[in-house]
Amino acid sequence: MSIDAPSKGPAVTTPHNRRRLGVPSVTFMIIAASAPLTVLAGGVTTTFAVTGVTGVPLSYLLLGLVLALFTVGYAAMSRYVTNAGAFYAYIAQGISRPVGIGASLVALMSYNLMQVGIYGLFGFTVSSLLSARLGVSLPWWIPVLVCIAIVAVLGVNRVDLSAKLLGLLVGLEFLVVIVYDVLSFAVAPQGFSVEALSPASLFVPGIGAVLSFGIAAFMGFESAAIYGEESKDPKHTVARATFLAVGVISLFYAASSWAMTIGTGPGAVVETSTTEGPALLFNFLGAHGGVLLSDIAQLLFVTSLFAALVSFHNAVARYFFSLGREQVIPPILAAVRRHSGAPFAGSLAQTAIAVVVTVAFAVAGSGSELGELYPVLTMFTWLTNDGAMGLVLLMAIVSLSVIGFFRRQRHGVGLWARLIAPILGVVLLGIVFVLILQNFNVLLGQSESTAASFILPALIVLPGLAGVVWGLYLRKARPEVYRKVGHGEEGPIHLAATD
Repeated sequence: MSIDAPSKGPAVTTPHNRRRLGVPSVTFMIIAASAPLTVLAGGVTTTFAVTGVTGVPLSYLLLGLVLALFTVGYAAMSRYVTNAGAFYAYIAQGISRPVGIGASLVALMSYNLMQVGIYGLFGFTVSSLLSARLGVSLPWWIPVLVCIAIVAVLGVNRVDLSAKLLGLLVGLEFLVVIVYDVLSFAVAPQGFSVEALSPASLFVPGIGAVLSFGIAAFMGFESAAIYGEESKDPKHTVARATFLAVGVISLFYAASSWAMTIGTGPGAVVETSTTEGPALLFNFLGAHGGVLLSDIAQLLFVTSLFAALVSFHNAVARYFFSLGREQVIPPILAAVRRHSGAPFAGSLAQTAIAVVVTVAFAVAGSGSELGELYPVLTMFTWLTNDGAMGLVLLMAIVSLSVIGFFRRQRHGVGLWARLIAPILGVVLLGIVFVLILQNFNVLLGQSESTAASFILPALIVLPGLAGVVWGLYLRKARPEVYRKVGHGEEGPIHLAATD
């Protein structure tokens, strides 16, 4: 296995910069992270059940608008900052290097939490399917460990191979959901209704929880900048892919969740979601489309989770690479494979984290009173919601960094993109962040505060504060490292090819 490892040899151009990804590939990587079928079967039904609010479809349109405003400044800055560290680089160049380092650790935690948390739902789903269809009984963590190994293999190979696989899986997901939507509108047991799209159905007590659940469905859309160094045209690919992803995700989830209210009945969707949960979609397909269609959808539900796992794994690996390259963390984490250009060491680090956390939850859940649902109600629910909270916080800070970046030099960017849209992004994302904090117990499925209510937010905030302190230390003790923070290969990193 050939890799490029950091050394003190002469500087060379890292093969990580091979341009393989176009707009479609990056868009598929983004949408895969949001896992369309997972959101509809799991996220939407959970939101209906927990909040009792029927205006969920409208919430996706509102959140899409908020994230589109964020994307205006984010995309404008992406034309001038191309770095696999994305948020880290944006904040370092737009606000300050110490804050950028703090943001990098928040990003690492958030993406790892999102990625590892999804393994909990994956393990439960696969073990349940094997039991129901083949009569094979396996602990949830065995499918997880097998999946971790497969994701690890993809993670150390060419990123465009992952993009092609994710493109196929996401395409099949969209096809199944579209079939579900068409059947829902055709069945319509209570007739056609636009009630779920009316403001009166959303702006009720519980809207905070609805928006908190909804924002998690979009997480991953912001990851386009992570692939900037591997894009064929980084100055345009990132912006186009991000706008496209936000539009597709927002409209598709709004339409599909609306279809769910029609297919189930606006007056019955909350109760049915509460009693059936994710099975609502599969039961509906089985009743109106046939058992084979339902089985295919359940299989694609598994591949949907797998696609999200690969996408978030790639994001984490590239954050490790970026930080290692700039020596903010051990430089060995900047090692890349010679032939594929993939961030080899960062990928292995993320794999190790996934294994350790999975084993920890498997041990802790042995004999739990939660039974088979343990990995879903703890590992999946706790970690993914915590990760989403961290990413919302980061997006708000990135909006501030856009203002700071263009204040120093306008680059010919208009007032809307460099100031007005970012200000609106800061305010609106700040509101969403506060709503998440206020409804955190609801997101964790708890009626009152427990230790998890405080420990999980601390996993986001404390690394960020530690990163700021580390940045201040680097400024004083290691100025040569501090100078290149957030500037990628502009800094004096030396790489040597090894076999």
